[in-house]
Amino acid sequence: MTLIIAEAGVNHNGDEKLAFELVDAAYKAGADIVKFQTFKASNLVTEQAKQAEYQVKNTKKQESQLEMLRRLELSWDAHHALIKHCNSLGIEFLSTAFDSESLEFLVNDLGLKRLKLPSGELTNAPLVLEHARTGCDIIVSTGMATLSEIEAALGVIAFGYTTSKDAKPCTEAFQSAYASDEGQKALKEKVVILHCTTEYPAPMNEINLRAMDTLRSAFDLPAGYSDHSEGITIPVAAVARGAIVIEKHFTLDKTMEGPDHKASLEPDELQAMVTAIRQVELALGKPVKTPTVSEIKNKSVARKSLVAAMDICEGEEFSAENLSVKRPGKGMSPYGYWDLLGKKSGKSYMAGDLIIE
Repeated sequence: MTLIIAEAGVNHNGDEKLAFELVDAAYKAGADIVKFQTFKASNLVTEQAKQAEYQVKNTKKQESQLEMLRRLELSWDAHHALIKHCNSLGIEFLSTAFDSESLEFLVNDLGLKRLKLPSGELTNAPLVLEHARTGCDIIVSTGMATLSEIEAALGVIAFGYTTSKDAKPCTEAFQSAYASDEGQKALKEKVVILHCTTEYPAPMNEINLRAMDTLRSAFDLPAGYSDHSEGITIPVAAVARGAIVIEKHFTLDKTMEGPDHKASLEPDELQAMVTAIRQVELALGKPVKTPTVSEIKNKSVARKSLVAAMDICEGEEFSAENLSVKRPGKGMSPYGYWDLLGKKSGKSYMAGDLIIE
């Protein structure tokens, strides 16, 4: 089954109560995972870092990234309470770490066994390496990335998985780890890569969903899709195209103030997406083309047989005039039509009788 990640992100606006409500909404919608973002704003950006254009547009507020992100932090205590709540419901808690301190907290304090590396950190080699050295499974988003940047990050991850912590990191060592059988084995066992378009909302003509196929074939790794488009069409299409993970932002209310609300689904839309994905999974079925159980009973009704077009006497030759093809399909197959032409009938038929020879 497709792993469905409901991305709460920072749509709690720094309010622990809203964060709990987001967990409840993700659970009710049927998501497998609810994901947050864990960071210390002062570790993440400089005081001079500007907001992205979409952040200014969506928040309707001109301020530094630092000011914005400080309002969106969740305390360590809030994280503990949230994971406890998730465990009580049976939905997996996941969070993206944007700095070393946050990563250490998620792994050592909260005990996460699965991590998410966001698109913006793909080229942050030291943090990528720290992720790999935890030994956790890693979901890697690839928004804004080229194939060479993705390969470089996978090399860092392979190095982190397969070497001791005192091994010296360097580009050559990363490349060697990536090329090794051991490195490839570790990547295949522990890494999923997600195609992503990093814009909020992402324009339909820039989704490039076929790039997910490219990732899968280029790196021989399981691939999925992290969606920032509006609506549920694209993530559902991604599942039909073979995505094994879908990540989608959601919010309690798109009109709330904050950078990501407008590009997010509301709870009823999230539930509709989960339902549609599960239906697509059922519909994908098996690759074998053969009549299904429900089709078999309809074959005799929908198909046709050779039928007497008029009365035919025993010994009379079959011809184009006295043979026709009609329902039901319980008699001779129409494929036998040419074999009967010119042959003598072995019995008499009334018009409309199924031919049985």
